[in-house]
Amino acid sequence: MERRSKKLTKSAWSWAFYDWANSAFATTVMAGFFPLFFKSFWATDLSAVESTAVIGTTNSLSGLLLMFLAPILGAYSDLGKLKKKFLAFFALLGVLSTGYLYFIPQGEWITAAFFYTVAVLGFSGGNIFYDSLIVSVSDQEQRNKVSSLGFSLGYLGGGLLFIVNVLMYLNPAWFGLASEVEAVLWSFLSVAVWWTAFSLPTFLNVTEKGSPATSSSFFSTISEAFRAVISTIMEIKKHKRVALFLVAYWLYIDGVDTIIRMATAYGSDIGLSTSSMITALILTQFVGFPATLVFGIYADKIGFKRILTVGVSVYILICFYSAYMSTALEFYFLAGTVGLVQGGIQAISRSFFSNLIPKNKEAQYFGFYNLVGKSAVIVGPALVGWVALMLGNPRYGILSLLILFVPGLILLWMVPEKD
Repeated sequence: MERRSKKLTKSAWSWAFYDWANSAFATTVMAGFFPLFFKSFWATDLSAVESTAVIGTTNSLSGLLLMFLAPILGAYSDLGKLKKKFLAFFALLGVLSTGYLYFIPQGEWITAAFFYTVAVLGFSGGNIFYDSLIVSVSDQEQRNKVSSLGFSLGYLGGGLLFIVNVLMYLNPAWFGLASEVEAVLWSFLSVAVWWTAFSLPTFLNVTEKGSPATSSSFFSTISEAFRAVISTIMEIKKHKRVALFLVAYWLYIDGVDTIIRMATAYGSDIGLSTSSMITALILTQFVGFPATLVFGIYADKIGFKRILTVGVSVYILICFYSAYMSTALEFYFLAGTVGLVQGGIQAISRSFFSNLIPKNKEAQYFGFYNLVGKSAVIVGPALVGWVALMLGNPRYGILSLLILFVPGLILLWMVPEKD
């Protein structure tokens, strides 16, 4: 019997570096400066709960757009070697939109919300094809390891740039900047440069598996893609494990993504200082780096369902804890706890799903995987923002996430061990 090498290939490392590249957007922009800067610079004429509702609605709108695009684009890319091309398109969309945030003047909250929505669409849309390329750089035996590597590099790379951006914000004179405002604007621009530069290994060193691109006309190809989407829906109905897992994932990953996107907005609403929240986000990043790798190790030892159960259960406790916290020290503890499980849940969910789906239809199925995850984001951020707005208390908004985590955990345990 041929002995498989456990050493990861150059293509696997190059694939994982895209996580290093685009995670700078997730940390500096999505989780870090945009929610805070939106409130204090672009939306100063809105109240705290109103601006939080706008941020939540903006995140949900990008999820709604991706919900319609994901399955079609996934199916279309499966008709030929098009995954890298689609990844390049969405990455460019994200990079340009993020860079344009630098040029938006104070008070223009509608413009800022629009370009942020487009940037999130580029970030999330690119992940459809980035995720599906995992089967081109790893076999089934190594997939969990490679998936965890991607997320852990994402925490490390995103965290490194975030530290630089925080130093720019806290000490703008060190970087030749005139103010904190200028530092934040330059931070958005630095994310665009970082995202571009560290994406290059993926495009240069990853060889996409599959058949050559189809020579059919555009409209016939789109028609075939629609048929493939319908076919996928019918196939998923036949695979109970896939169907149940996707429903469970739809629920719990929405809660995870909502906490990522809304944490600083919530912290601002309950009176925490900007410097405290930024410090907490750095803590999350650097706890998340080793914790994600450990999650991958224990997933191989105790199984996907058990390790995911641990992660979702921790998030349920986080919801209760968040609703009653009031000090920066409590926020630090919360940030460290999130770091322990956030990347692990994302990485193990992706590798678990990759082991459930049929071969040769990876992008199509990952289109549905991202469809499920991103359409779930339609619910979570809007739920937090609008519950807080209607009840006049942001703490109720955080507690509303239990509607997602608890049923998600129950359905996860209903996923059969074997098909």
